[in-house]
Amino acid sequence: MNDIANNDARYAIGIDLGTTHSALSYVDLQASDGEQADQGVLGIPQLTAPGTVDALPLLPSFLYLPHPEELAPGELALPWTNGQAAPASSYVIGEMARSRGASTPIRLVSSAKSWLSHPSVDRRAAILPTDAPEEVERVSPLAASTRYLEHLKAAWNAAHPEAPFEQQAVTVTIPASFDPAARELTAEAAQRAGYGNPTLLEEPQAALYSWIEGSGGRWRKQVKAGDIVLVVDVGGGTSDFSLIAILERDGNLEPHRVAVGDHILLGGDNMDLALAHLVARKLQTNGTQLDAWQMRALTYACRGAKEHLLADADATTWPIVVPSRGSKLIGGSIRTELTRDEVTTFITDGFFPRVDAAARPAVRTRAGLTQVGLPYAQDAAVTRHLAAFLARQAGATAALEGFAGNVDPNHSFLHPSAVLFNGGVFKSDILATRVMDTLNDWLATEGAAPARMLEGADLDLAVARGAAYYGYARRGGGVRIRGGTARSYYVGVESSMPAIPGFEPPLEALCVAPFGMEEGSELELPGQEFGLVVGEPVHFRFFGSTTRREDRIGTVLESWHPDELQELNEIQATLPAEGRTPGDAVQVKLHAVATEAGTLELVAVARDGQRWKVEFDVRSTEQ
Repeated sequence: MNDIANNDARYAIGIDLGTTHSALSYVDLQASDGEQADQGVLGIPQLTAPGTVDALPLLPSFLYLPHPEELAPGELALPWTNGQAAPASSYVIGEMARSRGASTPIRLVSSAKSWLSHPSVDRRAAILPTDAPEEVERVSPLAASTRYLEHLKAAWNAAHPEAPFEQQAVTVTIPASFDPAARELTAEAAQRAGYGNPTLLEEPQAALYSWIEGSGGRWRKQVKAGDIVLVVDVGGGTSDFSLIAILERDGNLEPHRVAVGDHILLGGDNMDLALAHLVARKLQTNGTQLDAWQMRALTYACRGAKEHLLADADATTWPIVVPSRGSKLIGGSIRTELTRDEVTTFITDGFFPRVDAAARPAVRTRAGLTQVGLPYAQDAAVTRHLAAFLARQAGATAALEGFAGNVDPNHSFLHPSAVLFNGGVFKSDILATRVMDTLNDWLATEGAAPARMLEGADLDLAVARGAAYYGYARRGGGVRIRGGTARSYYVGVESSMPAIPGFEPPLEALCVAPFGMEEGSELELPGQEFGLVVGEPVHFRFFGSTTRREDRIGTVLESWHPDELQELNEIQATLPAEGRTPGDAVQVKLHAVATEAGTLELVAVARDGQRWKVEFDVRSTEQ
């Protein structure tokens, strides 16, 4: 098993389960010493064409579901399948899945990680691809994520048969903004893939760990006590913001994570779709109208164009080819191109506009009916979401040791002093520069010194490398980032009062897990007992806050501002009666448990010591 207490582990393995790419890095625990970690990145064997396997540093997080007669079984063989196809011979993962899916998008599963965090769908149900016809097999977001993790595990075991994956210390990364249900589902996907009990780590923290490790100890010269590091992580599916304060303890610098942003489905996927609509408008002016199937293919083609044009300063144009369903076009396809100027101008001004610090994401009135899809952010401007995040966290460091008295109450937003970028979007220096210029404009308006950009980030592999380094740091080596839970969590408690026509009983919010609750700790709600119904479903409304840092466990809120608490998934449990009569209300106290793995649990404890775990609602219908 992957328990950190397993001292027999030879390697600390870090896995970036990304929206568009996944990766695996590792630290040799026996060869590492202090901050000097002996680290590597696994080349991941994957199909790049039928019957062709190449080992690449990144595994595209795409799953292709071929027609039964599309490929011969031998063309799907991988090094660990003994010349046979993948299990059930029904899917392809990685580079070939991405490239083949570009021309046949109705058979391509993408953004499984974003679907895994979608609270309004059954994430265990076979719903992907959402627009696939009936004859195409569908899979659940949980199953797709499990298959990516299984592939990474098999790749490791093929390369390191002397150090079986199951015996190593494994860390899997998640967005900092994942709620408890999404965290539980990620842990479940890893367990289904045979990972045992891996540790979960927030991606922005992993990026900072990677930067610390890559600096070779020089990070202490780039940051100082009193610094506030803003991590801006814009990946394929999400925009994630975190704030990490640098404290000094006993003469040593110690990073503390003090805030994380909301879960914002806004990233490279949105940019690809926006470019596709730009190209579609160009084609429309020439009399070419694309259907929905072609728009899907065009979106994948634009992804490739964006990646090449933004990363390569010498590239000026990139060809775009869209399969045609008609027979009148030469070559059976539609051809056009995107220029570097079009891509940079469109993405920079559309997704990273220069706005002022008071800007906020726009909210539009939604239609009453909508297609089933991901709950993308309504405003595409990353800079407006960043402005809102920094404003909400204006007082985030006020109570921190060494920061007291340094926070000006007149400041309208928290002032970062350094910025670390992560995510493939920032391979373009233009976009990182735009964010820095915009942030420094905000700081200048409040008389603050400009923030500096931390150099040396590995945008493709930072999260995997940082996760492996974290596994090493947990075992006593390297530098630890402190912080505990990134939110305070609350359960809604309905007030006891006589029934009044047309009046709902008021709801209070009971704090069950305070901000910064440390991993591996268990806290009991003091005093109050609850009647917990056994043998029947139990429901709790559940809330989280990234701004209420002073609330302690047991704190009761009679009212709150909409920006203070955000309602999350219901907690649901059908608790076994175990010798009691179904429907009995057992007197219990609630305990919060922040697990070593990085998940949060609620436990109900009866007076006789009997315990029930209160499960988070992850829409548990099995596929």
